[in-house]
Amino acid sequence: MKKNQNSKSKIVAIIQARIVSTRLPGKVLLDVEGKPMLWHVIERLRRARQLDEIILAIPDTKENDVLEEFAKENNLKYFRGPEEDVLSRYYLAAKSFGADTIVRITSDCPLVAPEVVDRVVRECLKSGADYTSNILKRTYPKGLDVEVFTFEALEKSFQEAKAGAEKEHVTLYIREHPEKFRRTNVENDRDLSRFRWTVDEKEDLEFVQEVYKRLFREGKIFSMEEIIDLLRKEPKLVEINKNIKRKPPQ
Repeated sequence: MKKNQNSKSKIVAIIQARIVSTRLPGKVLLDVEGKPMLWHVIERLRRARQLDEIILAIPDTKENDVLEEFAKENNLKYFRGPEEDVLSRYYLAAKSFGADTIVRITSDCPLVAPEVVDRVVRECLKSGADYTSNILKRTYPKGLDVEVFTFEALEKSFQEAKAGAEKEHVTLYIREHPEKFRRTNVENDRDLSRFRWTVDEKEDLEFVQEVYKRLFREGKIFSMEEIIDLLRKEPKLVEINKNIKRKPPQ
């Protein structure tokens, strides 16, 4: 991670994480090559050059104390807020740390690509959009999702969102109200949306573990293209989690 020099905007990545998971309990701390999955998310984000700060947004419930301890042990700034009202948690975290531009990352994406994060951030700054992502039209693998939005857009969502789903899912209000927000989308030069690199089920975790087993080296971050090359050489890896039903963007 390198202090952004191209804009006066303070760009903060906020990772939402909680210990409770209905399909794969405690998944964010499950082992991937000797480290918790969340550790890998953070280490990969730290290689993004457009970020000024990384924050872990944790629920304020007792069972999530373990994530606060994780943040302290890994020298990571954190904020604790409502568990179910994730929109409020994000807004309060962004306000607390003085974020001008927010990069939303979820803790179940241990293959998050810093080069993709940087590309989406640059497009948001260049376009002046309220919201820029690579999910409005998906051309990247599921698990490389990046959403970037202004503090003003987040604050407007916080003030106006009423429905439970709009509060549970941080950017739903923005995505469902194109008349209120200027939005742009970043597309890859080829469609890779068929790939599933997120972790919701045990098969997803197995897939990620196999990728890490082959590509991970301490102190080195492998790229999206290196993963694609691996899957081209070992197509059977894709079979591990190909039958998992995809959820809509959240």
